[in-house]
Amino acid sequence: MSDTPVPILMYHAVAADPSDATRALSVTPDAFARQMALIAESGRTPVDTAALAACWRSGRPLPERPVLITFDDGYEGVHRHALPALAEHGFPATLFVTTGWLRGPHDTGGGLDTMLDWDQVRQLAAAGVEIGGHSHTHPQLDQLDDDRLRTELARCREIVSEQLGAAPASFAYPYGYSDRRVRQAVRRAGYGQALAVGNTPARRRQGPYALRRVTVRRGTDLAEFQRLVEGRALARVFARDRALTKGYAVLRRARRAARTATGAVRRC
Repeated sequence: MSDTPVPILMYHAVAADPSDATRALSVTPDAFARQMALIAESGRTPVDTAALAACWRSGRPLPERPVLITFDDGYEGVHRHALPALAEHGFPATLFVTTGWLRGPHDTGGGLDTMLDWDQVRQLAAAGVEIGGHSHTHPQLDQLDDDRLRTELARCREIVSEQLGAAPASFAYPYGYSDRRVRQAVRRAGYGQALAVGNTPARRRQGPYALRRVTVRRGTDLAEFQRLVEGRALARVFARDRALTKGYAVLRRARRAARTATGAVRRC
């Protein structure tokens, strides 16, 4: 079976004047529109996360030259700025919402900029945007105990189901981090597939709960964006990110082990 590499683009905020907290991972509305035009001109076929996973599970062929457009967290600019550009080209996308950050009855006040409200999320869904889960309060899931981990996943799923009338099929890990325990919990919570980061193209062999994405930033110019979509020179583009990720992974495992050991001592 083919293991065609598929670029999955990871966006966050789309805003002309983002908050300091979201600036680095934001793109301007004009940049986003140009990037969508480049995808259209390249002859690629955008699909959503559930559709990609369904093809890989069933063995059905992928559409020609597939690409995924995804957004994390739930910033208001996805509705205001990204949706018109997506609609212009008839592109599907996936939005992963942090349910406790969205404006409305479940808002915990943790949002990093102006967030979507649920009416806007429903409008996005009606326009063909797949709505996935991104936890309830955006914690580092691999640092949570089992009970809190289950609560984050279940609460997110319950709220999306309540607000949209359908349970989310896809999930994206906050901060891109997961481990085997987290991936198993996501599967048990009822999500059919989940996305990490990794900054390499997604491949079927990664498995449905560890599909990788490439990061689009404010500093991503059109030439670099084209390289991301084509999967060229990613090792050079993201060399610093990978070095930091490897070092941080060691630190995260050490923190998790220390907390586990402390808990065991307290129970004695």
